[in-house]
Amino acid sequence: MKTALLLIFLTLLFVPISFAQYNDNKFSFGVNAVYTTTAKVYLNPNSSDITLRNQYFLLEDILNPSLDIRYRLTEPLIIGLNVEYMTKTDFGSTLRVFINNTTTTIDVEEGFKLIPIELSLYYQLPFSTESFKFLMGGGGGYYLGEHIRKFGDAEVESIEKKAAFGIHVSLSMEYLLRENIGLRTEMKFRDPQFNLTNKYSKNTVNYHGSTIRLTQEHFDSKINVDGVTFILGAAIYF
Repeated sequence: MKTALLLIFLTLLFVPISFAQYNDNKFSFGVNAVYTTTAKVYLNPNSSDITLRNQYFLLEDILNPSLDIRYRLTEPLIIGLNVEYMTKTDFGSTLRVFINNTTTTIDVEEGFKLIPIELSLYYQLPFSTESFKFLMGGGGGYYLGEHIRKFGDAEVESIEKKAAFGIHVSLSMEYLLRENIGLRTEMKFRDPQFNLTNKYSKNTVNYHGSTIRLTQEHFDSKINVDGVTFILGAAIYF
């Protein structure tokens, strides 16, 4: 998919075209709603057992906001900076703990927080019109995140964060309601993943009236946001 889009992009660079105008507006500011299909939380990423190492907790239907600002370099080329705030947790993960000197398994709420910062270059496709702008884009991103785990009064913090860098490609359409107001839809493909070392704030936790003792103070995890991303937003051009 990424290779095909790159080839189309390079081919269209050499096609003589006439683009619809943005009425000399070079900047745009957008507010978006972002939907990502899936993400995975790997709870034993450093295990010597390949089965444990590849096990993950699946998170689905991730919704979050984003902001972006874009600048039109030339008639076909636009550069943009996008910032998101993504957070998602769900129940279903389990954790082994000590209760009354007995090892047992409890359900916990597992998830992550992620801040993607992405720089993109967009190419306006030749069949764009005065009202409809079709764009193909790609670029790089910086991803900084944290692990979230909730049960009882436990508090978890990520003490070692290895930020991730990645690439992305996208296809989008803009519809200009007026010369300075537009609606956007976008489909983006990306695959950021990052490793974390996490720590509990205390060794004992109050869980449903019982005091439990944790089997480990630190734990490693890996987050992989591998789903397809869909974006719907509005923009002001100036």
